[in-house]
Amino acid sequence: EPQLDETKDVLGNVMEGVAKKQAMVTRYNELAMNYSDETAEEMAELQDVIDSQNLWDLDSQVEMAMDALRCPEASAEVSTLSGGERRRVALCQLLLAAPDMLLLDEPTNHLDAESVAWLEHYLRDYAGTIVLVTHDRYFLDNVTSWILELDRGQGIPYEGNYSSWLEQKQARLAQEGRQEVAKQRSLAQELEWVKASPKARQAKNKARVRAFDELANSEGKDAVTSAQIVIPTAQRLGGKVLEVEGLNKAFEDKLLIEGLSFSLPPGGIVGIIGPNGAGKSTLFKMITGDEKPDEGTLVLGDTVQLGYVDQSRDSLAGDKTVWEEISDGLDVLELGKATMASRAYVGAFNFRGGDQQKKVGQLSGGERNRVHLAKMLRTGGNLILLDEPTNDLDVDTLRALEDALLNFAGCAVVISHDRWFLDRIATHILAFEGDSHVEWFEGNYADYEADRKRRLGPAAEVPTRLKYKRFSR
Repeated sequence: EPQLDETKDVLGNVMEGVAKKQAMVTRYNELAMNYSDETAEEMAELQDVIDSQNLWDLDSQVEMAMDALRCPEASAEVSTLSGGERRRVALCQLLLAAPDMLLLDEPTNHLDAESVAWLEHYLRDYAGTIVLVTHDRYFLDNVTSWILELDRGQGIPYEGNYSSWLEQKQARLAQEGRQEVAKQRSLAQELEWVKASPKARQAKNKARVRAFDELANSEGKDAVTSAQIVIPTAQRLGGKVLEVEGLNKAFEDKLLIEGLSFSLPPGGIVGIIGPNGAGKSTLFKMITGDEKPDEGTLVLGDTVQLGYVDQSRDSLAGDKTVWEEISDGLDVLELGKATMASRAYVGAFNFRGGDQQKKVGQLSGGERNRVHLAKMLRTGGNLILLDEPTNDLDVDTLRALEDALLNFAGCAVVISHDRWFLDRIATHILAFEGDSHVEWFEGNYADYEADRKRRLGPAAEVPTRLKYKRFSR
């Protein structure tokens, strides 16, 4: 978790990032109020720095950054913030400090699409060096000029953005494939020689035998393994999946959703987007029946069997192995109406061989997410609800999850801020746009964004704090 000053409110922590800049403006104003020839040189130097860094409107820069990153209210106490809110406050503080080098670890986590778009623009114009770890492929495409890939124990640099990396990576794998073919050919020739030569093991030929052994032992060690995820499904969906009509939902005095109507068709995949706290998870709770609409109706079809994968990873038992946690120790799993060997099911989430015996407590965040996905998807639902399923997943696993959803026989409703992910899988978008309006759009994320910019004009480019209509019961 980011280290924030618990004795200060949100604004106080953000302002720590601009403390030196603010001190320069304050000092300049003091000198201007008490002008003298002795301080004229200091005043001129300060003005040069303030002009070059555009610090005259520092307060508005702070306000814009806080709004764009959806920081909590300026007066909010830091001790009451969630983990995501703390990360946004810390990121805002760091960006405003503008150090010579920025080190960013998954900076787009906990940011909605509009905030990420603002961050991309900010970083493209950044004067310093930026080193970042991220699995957000849109972000990589729009920000980076170099990519360092960590692959099978090696760091491989590529010049260019994510799209360029894909092309260069494909060429490299093709070259490796040709080298692997050559290795196979050499192995076959050496094996033939070893078998055909009775005297091969004499001293003068031991070097050649040793070379063959090394070549054979290297076989498969550097092979690229592809992640794979299989989503089991239960019974076939009927024509009616999910129908929402005139839905209103409030939280306290805020109207989160007003007049929402849509019908989810069979085979549809809905991407839900919007700022944190907008009401996305509340919509999920209404679909599962944990909450009721204040007005309107939400009806599931008779053939629907729900599967729900929430964000929580805390329920995983750290002392169990991957296989035990996912399978509950069963050799055969019931997946809806079908059955499957538990080892095969766990393997379908890219836990193979010895990986299934790893302790859950020793796993990375992405591995824990895969365990959680595998465990939750065992129900074999034909309408699955996924709440931020892409968090902490590496690029290969992200692609595997996308392929799994595209091949899924049922329907899915997915809360996600990953724009590339939504571009690949979504047939429809539900967007929480503010003022209690939720937009139902047919198309993927890129199609929705083009439509939003057409509807909103220049205002679509400026992230603002989410506002709601008042609700009175």
